[in-house]
Amino acid sequence: MPSLDVFLSTPWLLYLTVLFVSLCIGSFLNVVILRLPKMMHQEWRCQCQEFLEVPEGERKSEETVTLSRPASTCPSCGHRIRPWENIPVVSYLFLRGKCSNCKTRISPRYPLIEAITAVFSLITVWLLGPSAGTLWALALVWALIALTMIDFDTQLLPDNITLPLMWLGLVLNYFGYLTDFTSAFWGAVAGYLSLWSVYWLFKLVTGKEGMGHGDFKLLAAIGAWLGWQLLPAVVLLSSLVGAIVGISLMVFRKHGREVPIPFGPYLAAAGLLSLWFGDEILFGWYAWLGVG
Repeated sequence: MPSLDVFLSTPWLLYLTVLFVSLCIGSFLNVVILRLPKMMHQEWRCQCQEFLEVPEGERKSEETVTLSRPASTCPSCGHRIRPWENIPVVSYLFLRGKCSNCKTRISPRYPLIEAITAVFSLITVWLLGPSAGTLWALALVWALIALTMIDFDTQLLPDNITLPLMWLGLVLNYFGYLTDFTSAFWGAVAGYLSLWSVYWLFKLVTGKEGMGHGDFKLLAAIGAWLGWQLLPAVVLLSSLVGAIVGISLMVFRKHGREVPIPFGPYLAAAGLLSLWFGDEILFGWYAWLGVG
């Protein structure tokens, strides 16, 4: 059986494997993006009913949703998706973007997420270079894609993803995969406390909540993976992009000021850019500050 070093030193095998694996991961992310918020709502409903001591016979009954059950079906006709209809990207093209049973159009979002996952994974390997740390970094890329789409859809950043992501970053960097452990530890601490402080300052001044708690945990996770040194760049990049998008929505789409805009996608985008171009960002940051 070939060792990891042989695998990493064989470019065609490395990139081909990353391509196929990331396409499959992208297909799985579609399931996570769709079902995880439903699973959370079901859990919250059950907890509320138990807290209110609603009798068993009066509780709303519905099919339990997990990442594996029920089987994937067409939302229009209920046709069960067969294995050969679920091959990433290929099945969508073969079916011409339509259900094989009722011919209802399938959202292009599914193959797009699969393709984006594959492209971002390949870019990560290309920019960071072949190493065990790079392979672990793919987990961060995949998690950021899932969190971005979930936040866009529901304005939720599930603890089921952000907290394990933070702990995984700390554990990996204990062994020095992407940065040293001290930088990772203080990155997690600073990432959480920085947005936590902004949240409470905004709430004390305005009486309103300016962001969700999931944003604190996401920035803590990014800090745990990349280290505290890149956090200023992550915050500035995400704030800049968020401000541009928010102003554009208000100007061109008449997006009301009171309508919340998810901040998680901008944090995720800034985290991804910092993962890819961390050294260049730090060099430019230190040069701007005049630090040798």
